[in-house]
Order: sequence, then C-alpha cells, then structure tokens
Amino acid sequence: MRKKILLGVGAALVAVTGLSIGAAEKTPPAIAQQTSAHQGSRLLAQAPGTPLTIAFPGRADSTDLQTKANGVAQFLSKELGMPVNAVVADETATVEALRANRADVAFLSSRPALKAQELANARLYLAEVRPNYSGKHTYRSIFVVPKNSPLQGKSSAKQTLEQLRGKKMAFTSPTSGSGFIFPVGELVKSGLVPNRDRLNGFFGQVAYGNNYSGALQAVLRGQADVAAVSEYAMYPPYITAEEASKLRILHAISGVPAHGIAIDDDVPAATRQRIINAMLKLNQPANNQLLKSLYNSNELVKVEHNSHLQPMRDALKRAGF
Repeated sequence: MRKKILLGVGAALVAVTGLSIGAAEKTPPAIAQQTSAHQGSRLLAQAPGTPLTIAFPGRADSTDLQTKANGVAQFLSKELGMPVNAVVADETATVEALRANRADVAFLSSRPALKAQELANARLYLAEVRPNYSGKHTYRSIFVVPKNSPLQGKSSAKQTLEQLRGKKMAFTSPTSGSGFIFPVGELVKSGLVPNRDRLNGFFGQVAYGNNYSGALQAVLRGQADVAAVSEYAMYPPYITAEEASKLRILHAISGVPAHGIAIDDDVPAATRQRIINAMLKLNQPANNQLLKSLYNSNELVKVEHNSHLQPMRDALKRAGF
C-alpha cells in the first residue's frame, strides 16, 4: 500500500491564515519532483512498493538537517517495513501537500496544525517534549526585559503589562504563536489593547525581529525595551549564556501548545496506529538520539487534538485573527 507521509516541524508559517492553492508554488524542488507524478488518482499514490516521503522543515536550532532526517527515515523504514525517503521542506508546503492529498502525515506547530485540520481534516496525535519546556508538551510565551530594567512584575498580569504603555516593543514576527499571538492575546485579555491592529495606540514603537534571536537582540542592543519570545529562546542557539544573563522574564503566559504530529483522516486507523507506534519508539534509549538530533526534542507524547490546540484557538480569537 502506498502512503506518502510528510512531516514538518516548527518553522514560522507565513500568513497561514490566508493559505491558498497558490502556496503550492513554494514547494521545495525535492518535494515538487517527487509529488508531480502523483497529482491524479489517490489510488495511484497508494501503489505497492512506493516509498514513503517524509519532509522535515528547517528550524533555527537544527543544523545538518538532511543527514539527521535520513537517519530517522532509515529507522522508520525498518519499523514500518517499507522504504522511507526524507526531504527538507517548509510548513507552508507541508500544509498545502496535506490539502492536495500529496501527504498524509505532518509534524506541525500549533497554528498550521489548525489550518491543516481546516483544509485536510488532519488531527494531531503526538506532541513533542523538550527539557526546557515548563509544561512538558506545552511551553510559555514570555515578555523579556533587560536585567536592570525598572519594569517589575506586579500582583496581576494587567498591572505588570500596563507598565509597557509607551515602551518600545519587539515581537518575534506577526505570525509567531509565542512571539506575537499569545502576547497580544494577553494584552487584549488584560483590556490594554482591543486587538492586534491597535498596538501602536499602546506601545511607543512596535518592531519585529523576524525570529527569536532578532527580537532578543533588539533588547540587548537597547533598540527595544521588551521582547516577546518562547521560553526556550533564552538558551543557545538563540542567544548565548552570557547574553541570557543580561535579560530576565517580566511576565510569562503558560500553555502554548508544543509542535506535534498530525495525521490526515484518509489514513486507515490501522496504518495510523502503526505510524504512531513507530514514532513512539523514538522515545526508547536506543533510538532517542535520532529524535534529539532533529529539533532538541527528547520525547513524543500522545495528545488529544482539540484540547491540545484550544489555547491557540483562544489566543487567535483574542488577538483578532
């Protein structure tokens, strides 16, 4: 049976809420070459002996990704009893491939996972765990200030964040969950801004670092008074330990959903379970380095799709998406 599996992890998804058929144009050459022959019948895509294709989007904390992905592909090939190919892609192409029935499985961050559910009825079954996640398979979105900043934590979120009025703010990017959506949702929840389009009425300046490192560097260089990032961005490779010692957390928002593995509803239940079981074997000591080497995750855990992603839905709604 032919099943094409596409795994994507963590890269920032550009304008995912407006993803259209045109996003297919962004599919990397490696994927375009392998999927162009499978645009027609779904039955043809399931021909016996055809290898699985797994795509791994790059992230800032992953290097030499193709080599590491090849190692995981070899492991999964043995566990699933079929050839598995690994290619490096991006999350935009991953979601589009699910929508176009060129992929059945994807490892996605929470916001594109919601889009994958909308477009392809795919659901998350597993989530990743990192040692620097405060909530096992959830983590915190944090407001970061210089260590010597006069801004201090108060008795409530509203009182703490009220101090940011008129300050220079550095968000990660307009599409980042922990670097924009959750912090803006917190500002709305506290009654300080009405939505994401009215930030300039509260802050003296709003800028975007384009990634965690860029937002934090803006604070370190005095270009911003505060930055919004993920809690794990306070460690290398995003910033050095010396740079981290010059910063502190002003306010934290818990419950940001970790990235996870989504499976399309077209995949039969038995096949889906085999995929889940094979992935969970990456938790075993003999195989765990394969998982760690990809994106610094050290465990995969089972999750329920709706409850895992509900915090992202709530934050998107509050922020005005």
